[in-house]
Amino acid sequence: MEKKNFTTPVTEFVLLGLTQRPELQSFLYVTFFIVYINTWLGNFIIITTVISDYQLHTSMYILLPILAFLDISKSSVSTPKLLSVLLSQHKTISFNECILQMFFFHFFAGTMRFCLVGTVVDRYVAIYKPLQYLTIVNRGVCMTIVALAWLVGLVHSAIRTGLLLQLPFCGPNILDNFYCDVPQVIKLACTNTHLAEMQMNFNSGLVIIILFIILLISYTIILIKIRTHVTEGKHKALSTCGTQITVMCLQFIPSIFIYALPVKQFALHKVVSVIYFVITPMLNPMVYTLRNAEMKKAIRRLLNRMLFSRWERQI
Repeated sequence: MEKKNFTTPVTEFVLLGLTQRPELQSFLYVTFFIVYINTWLGNFIIITTVISDYQLHTSMYILLPILAFLDISKSSVSTPKLLSVLLSQHKTISFNECILQMFFFHFFAGTMRFCLVGTVVDRYVAIYKPLQYLTIVNRGVCMTIVALAWLVGLVHSAIRTGLLLQLPFCGPNILDNFYCDVPQVIKLACTNTHLAEMQMNFNSGLVIIILFIILLISYTIILIKIRTHVTEGKHKALSTCGTQITVMCLQFIPSIFIYALPVKQFALHKVVSVIYFVITPMLNPMVYTLRNAEMKKAIRRLLNRMLFSRWERQI
């Protein structure tokens, strides 16, 4: 393979971040800090509500706390580094930290995508086999889907980072972004990376596109069935599917842009990255709660129990 004129192994990468303007950096720091706190708060409310409310201990809601935990985890991999880059003058990340950031992000993101496959399976059975729903989609089946999603996410992430670690990094070490990710880091390898980039695109971009198309087709079939055959509970079924489709689009569309359609104009790339890495984990719990009547009722019950318990202690 063709070598470049660099010999010193890279020990750290320099992150240029979102902007070099100090006044804009302060504004973005406050904004993203608030977003990060809301991400934790919103997803923690979902986890607490589902776990504590017996009425939500059903197959339909068993994936919600898993997805909420993945949102918190995915956001926590990238957002704290974004905040430190905005606040610090020394905008670097060590090579090992960079690899770990990529590994854990793709682990959580890959797991989430395959958990969303579980939600479409849940809706398919609920619409097409309503009388057998509780028998088919039982707790054991749900836990199997979750376990497979975690396993697939682990394998997916291990392959990506494993392929990257086989490349030599001896300079340059400047990343025009606020985080480490494969499409940018791979271009810094001091060797011909054309074949490695093709492998990465196949491992991630093509898989994401195929999975997204399969989910779109599945939801289209489900929506047609609801529209033409379902009479009782049609509004609730449409609302549930609408929630899941919204979350699916928030997850897949930005990731397709980042991993399947690599671009050279980093301004737009950074905007999409911020939406995917920082904003989407905050929006998902809002989608779950605002579009789901049962979740809103469960949150009210949780708040009432907390207020009543506090009132009793004061007495």
